[in-house]
Amino acid sequence: MSSVREAPDILSPQFGADPYAAYRVLREDFPLLWHEATGSYIVSRHEDVQEAFRSEAFTTRNYDWQLEPVHGRTLVQMSGREHAVRRALVAPAFRGRMLEEKFLPVIEDNARELIAPLRDAGTADLVGDFATHFPINVIVDMLGLDKSEHPRFHAWYTAIVAYFSNLSQDPEVAAAGHRTRDELAAYMIPVIRERRENPGDDLLSTLCAAEIDGERMSDEDIKAFISLLFAAGGETTDKAVSGIFGNLLRHPEQLAAVRDDRGLIPQALAETLRYTPPVHMIIRETSEDVEVSGGVIPGGSTVNCLIGAANRDAARFENPDSFDIFRTDLPARTSFSAAAGHLAFALGRHFCVGALLAKAEVEVAVGQLLDAMPELRLREGCTPVEEGIFTRGLTSLPVLFTPATRGAVP
Repeated sequence: MSSVREAPDILSPQFGADPYAAYRVLREDFPLLWHEATGSYIVSRHEDVQEAFRSEAFTTRNYDWQLEPVHGRTLVQMSGREHAVRRALVAPAFRGRMLEEKFLPVIEDNARELIAPLRDAGTADLVGDFATHFPINVIVDMLGLDKSEHPRFHAWYTAIVAYFSNLSQDPEVAAAGHRTRDELAAYMIPVIRERRENPGDDLLSTLCAAEIDGERMSDEDIKAFISLLFAAGGETTDKAVSGIFGNLLRHPEQLAAVRDDRGLIPQALAETLRYTPPVHMIIRETSEDVEVSGGVIPGGSTVNCLIGAANRDAARFENPDSFDIFRTDLPARTSFSAAAGHLAFALGRHFCVGALLAKAEVEVAVGQLLDAMPELRLREGCTPVEEGIFTRGLTSLPVLFTPATRGAVP
């Protein structure tokens, strides 16, 4: 007689240590699970998470309590015309000519600045020395803020990410998030007002000037979007950069292939977003009763959509627990659009507006790091460790490489 497996607890230490084993149990035995501690339903199969992102029955009302207390009212909470207009106001800054001509040089400069002191060392921690700082520095510079503010924004970013990952409702984490909201507003609102009066050639000026059908964003709208940009844009890119290297370093033959052919970087990123996504869980709220695998979710329910589980669903991907940049069921050409097979950027009307910015940042970071770090390899005895439940990534990634000065011609 086969034994009945116990439902995994997403707040347990065992889940935190290895969610992938728990995801398998959830998909197979508990595709719809009520989680008492968080007062929410959990869905884990690809078809159900995909439907949650696409269906109008799954709303983003949850962000009223999950994000608004720390960000203010943001794009991700909106729906209908309000959402369409706000998205149309900000989206052009993160794609096409504006991204390539105005902001790509900012990305390249920031990568060079962070890598420069590492080139001669022969060793580095790709998380602490590069990944956690890179996207925040990029956003600060894109906004046209002073480079001296990099550390301040990095501290705010850390507090905001901790706030919306606070499933256990730690009061100290919540208090730090609220302080950050107030500090960020006190800093940004005067800067926004000054930039309206004296616009420059930067992202903040672009947001201040953006207009559609006579509508512009208010100072509070812009502040809230910037707060969200630091949290969502910083966290995903931070963990994507370290994740792609963590995965490639554990698969040396694939790392060698990417080093030889930089055109494989988008495919390696797409596979990283599937295999070890930066965001493992996105919450939605149902507006009506919804049927999913395993039963019915009542209207008005909070739903935890497990991206990390859906992206390893054998019903969608062949050999889902294998990292393979050459897989044929995840084409790179669609992996950074709303037609993506992986669910790391969500789908539907709330597909990540910064997906192409993240792609550009990772491509630049990977290319420059590979150029600067010949014979890149994990430090001996190092076993990279992931942490996180809501968002998840490597805590450190110690590497060795051949210093730039070795073998240089006198």
